Amino acid sequence: MDPAVAAQMSEAVAEKVLRYRRDESGWKICREGNGVSVSWRPSMEFPGNLYRGEGIVNSTPEKVWGCIKPLNVSSFEIIESITDMLCVSRTATPSAAMKLISPRDFVDLVLVKKYEDGTLSSNAVNVEHPLCPPKPGYVRGFNHPCGCFCEPLPGEPNKTKLVTFFQTDLSGYLPQSVVDSFFPRSMAGFYTNLEKAVKRLYD
Repeated sequence: MDPAVAAQMSEAVAEKVLRYRRDESGWKICREGNGVSVSWRPSMEFPGNLYRGEGIVNSTPEKVWGCIKPLNVSSFEIIESITDMLCVSRTATPSAAMKLISPRDFVDLVLVKKYEDGTLSSNAVNVEHPLCPPKPGYVRGFNHPCGCFCEPLPGEPNKTKLVTFFQTDLSGYLPQSVVDSFFPRSMAGFYTNLEKAVKRLYD
């Protein structure tokens, strides 16, 4: 992938995801529990929803960051490293929702950013890549601008506020009701699994 094009595209995505983070308007809570809140609003990118997850994880931002990537996926591979902070990745997810959702894979341009306050962010959007055509056994899904923020909590060095944004077109012929129930449940599960992973790795 052309490095200049990739850099320009990824910075635009990061700006968009940062705007999602700062914009508090229009969110409707769809799931709450165990310290995690999931809300949604209509996506401006595709005929679906933008979901936001918020929760506190009991560890430092760096440790939480180290555990984020492999969760809720069956495989994660880097297709092309463009810089230390920018790559094209392929993520595969197993079947879900009692197999109503068959295995998916996603090819994304991913940019990692570190902000002055110590926040770490991952910003991603779907791309096509010659080294990663559609694969048998997987439905190719598409991530519209999405990402996560690992934010330090002032005065709480061993806690991290984790804010996640997903707006994913799962493709295939899925009833909207299946999609609408899947994402909030999956995102809440992500926080639970992350807390366990951090404890397992660092306790």
